[in-house]
Amino acid sequence: MLVKTFGSAVYGIQAITITVEVNIASGTKYFIVGLPDVAVKESYFRIESALKNCGFRMPRQQVVVNMAPADIKKEGSSYDLTIATGILAASGQIEHETLDKFIIMGELSLDGSLQPIKGALPIAIQARKDGFKGFILPKQNAREAAIVNDLEVYGVESIKDVVEFFNGTSQLKPEIVNTREEFYDSLCNYDSDFSEVKGQENIKRALEIAAAGGHNVILIGPPGAGKTMLARRLPSILPPLSLYESLETTKIHSVAGKLAAADALVTIRPFRSPHHTISDVALVGGGSNPAPGEISLAHNGVLFLDELPEFKRSALEVMRQPLEERRVTISRAKFTVDYPSSFMLVASMNPCPCGYYNHPEKECICPPGMVQKYLSKISGPLLDRIDLHVEVTPVNFSELSSDRAAEKSELIRERVIRAREIQVERFGNRPDMHANAQMSSQMVRDLCKIDAAGQMLLKKAMEKLGLSARAYDRILKVSRTIADLAGSEEIKLEHLAEAIHFRSLDREGWAG
Repeated sequence: MLVKTFGSAVYGIQAITITVEVNIASGTKYFIVGLPDVAVKESYFRIESALKNCGFRMPRQQVVVNMAPADIKKEGSSYDLTIATGILAASGQIEHETLDKFIIMGELSLDGSLQPIKGALPIAIQARKDGFKGFILPKQNAREAAIVNDLEVYGVESIKDVVEFFNGTSQLKPEIVNTREEFYDSLCNYDSDFSEVKGQENIKRALEIAAAGGHNVILIGPPGAGKTMLARRLPSILPPLSLYESLETTKIHSVAGKLAAADALVTIRPFRSPHHTISDVALVGGGSNPAPGEISLAHNGVLFLDELPEFKRSALEVMRQPLEERRVTISRAKFTVDYPSSFMLVASMNPCPCGYYNHPEKECICPPGMVQKYLSKISGPLLDRIDLHVEVTPVNFSELSSDRAAEKSELIRERVIRAREIQVERFGNRPDMHANAQMSSQMVRDLCKIDAAGQMLLKKAMEKLGLSARAYDRILKVSRTIADLAGSEEIKLEHLAEAIHFRSLDREGWAG
């Protein structure tokens, strides 16, 4: 008897519906075809044990399982439930009249219980697009998939629940999530706030500029100056995620298997802080079965690289293209996947190996030339892609012990939102652009015009600091953002001067 069930394969952050055909005929062997990987082939052993332990029987005839389309590689263990349901239906243990109305996915344990899968959200989106009535999947993934409207999502705990549902002996209760309510209830729910930071007003100003224009920033200062503490609070002053951004971010985290069972949506901007020993593939994405890396998990949020010079040179250099294009492409012999990676890069570093070069009180003990060698670990092209270079100095005792209340993140965020609204209006005919940092060189020339005095100031800065053409564009972008924060249509001399000030690593005195 031939029966068809339906599953789904995830490539990048998109899903493709997979038809699983199960045919039982005379014979004794089990065949699975359609370009399955090892994990799919091993499903036979999990399915056989799960069926026996749940009181069902594995047919002792020839079982042929075909996974179509056959030219797409099927990977992972999440097809266990799809295949098992097809085998039960083909052997007459399940009523199969309504099977074609559901996408069925889940990894089976040997006792018949279900383990969570990856990519439930993109699968649910594709299921609705393809006209399926419902989606049956492990209970741990139910809330994640239920944010898709007009699709019945049933979270099940074991294969017994699935059999009883299709046989009509019990009813499953669909998981219901009010997407908009879930989204707005958790919006801007941050654990940390800028009001907790004593002093460092110039650093807060730099991060406000970075947030307003979506600029990359590097913080340079001695140990204990507060670089990490400030960086961790940056998401709290960024504009709240839109519902579209939230769904897009959730899809990436769903594919990577990073969503907790209690989460339906990612409602606050991601903050990813990988360790400096991270590999190139883990940072950018890839592998034999391509998966999103840290730069994609930071999409629509912040990627924080603490102690930047300690990262492998190859890992940092491979980020250069995603920083420009805001997308990473992973190519293999037979397919290519794209992952979005529109993130703000925030990096921190000590000024030298001992950490006290240019310190106001402590003396640097590094030998001659060591500072230059340390800074040269970061390539010029990567440094050019970082708009703001900010010196972080230690906070003195009087500021630390002061009772004066610092400005809350909420107030800073309001100014950032106003500046972003100006930019959205400016790029109104470009829905893919929402911040000054995304402007191309031609757009910089058109939208960041400066007067003769500004041209003279920038010329002197270029000559003295030896800035590249890319750094020239960065200064104009940052000055445009500073003008937006001030509500000015024109880039004034003071806006330009402040932007030039944030190129610390280009200045003389940082060469060691």
